[in-house]
Amino acid sequence: MLKLIQNEQGKIFIRKSTWIMYIILAVLILGSALLTNSLDGLKSEYDDENWREELKQENEQLQKDMEELEGMGSVEDYNNSTITKNNYYLENDIQPAPYTAWTFVNENISLLSIVSLLTIIIAAGIVANEFRWGTIKLLLIRPIRRSGILLSKYITVLLFALYTALFALVLMWIFGAIFFGIGDWNPSIVVEGEDGFKTVSLVANIFTSFGFKLVNLVMMATFAFMISAVFRNSSLAIGIAIFLMMGASSIVTFFADKEWAKYILFAHTDLSQYMDGNFLMLEDNTMGFSIAVLVVYYAIFMLLSWIVFTKRDVAGQ
Repeated sequence: MLKLIQNEQGKIFIRKSTWIMYIILAVLILGSALLTNSLDGLKSEYDDENWREELKQENEQLQKDMEELEGMGSVEDYNNSTITKNNYYLENDIQPAPYTAWTFVNENISLLSIVSLLTIIIAAGIVANEFRWGTIKLLLIRPIRRSGILLSKYITVLLFALYTALFALVLMWIFGAIFFGIGDWNPSIVVEGEDGFKTVSLVANIFTSFGFKLVNLVMMATFAFMISAVFRNSSLAIGIAIFLMMGASSIVTFFADKEWAKYILFAHTDLSQYMDGNFLMLEDNTMGFSIAVLVVYYAIFMLLSWIVFTKRDVAGQ
């Protein structure tokens, strides 16, 4: 099994297309760092001595903006939230943390969706391309069951997803450190929860978000892998998986008024919705229910992959 996994990894990383994907990911992260560095409005920094006065002035400006833009609900909601947050800093004598590499990573953790896209491409082709190129025969002559071959390919997909996600996370921190500095190793930030604002560890917040992103990554990779194993068509697997990934929120929103909407996979793949300050895709959802739904879907995807793959093996296909 280990040799099969090593062989599958070698197939992935020997391709130029894999390294091109990594280069594209690196360029996107660098571009985000350059953009953030060029736009001062994205980086809220306060002087060590006058931060209280600066926060008060910011609140006054936000209040003035609301009076001038009266009737724009989105602006009022944002400004009111920012004013309340600034008041929390003032009331608790907490100086807002400066913009550092940790802040950059926290604000750009959504770039891991690019990792999902790259993993879908790998997952969609890892089985289908063996049949398309005829190389599956080289695997079938080995003294190992086809289910073992399928498992080795699935493990390879998960390893690729993990490697790429860690690569993106580390690269975000490196570019953040270059452009914005490292700052404290365990800074604190203020986030809005159900009971108002509170102070949390920024590093812990990053790794919690990263863990939730990995759940979505595994589910999308497993779905694409299942399509590839069942239909043996990489283009179909990539197309369906990307379409559903990009349109997930729209699909859930469209059917939100239906009773069965709570069973839609994409209402549960983003577990970060249960973090403080985030909005639930469906009001009645709970993390426990979302995890249960994900486990059921995961089992279905894996079962379909195994049944169809081994059935075709018995039929001599």
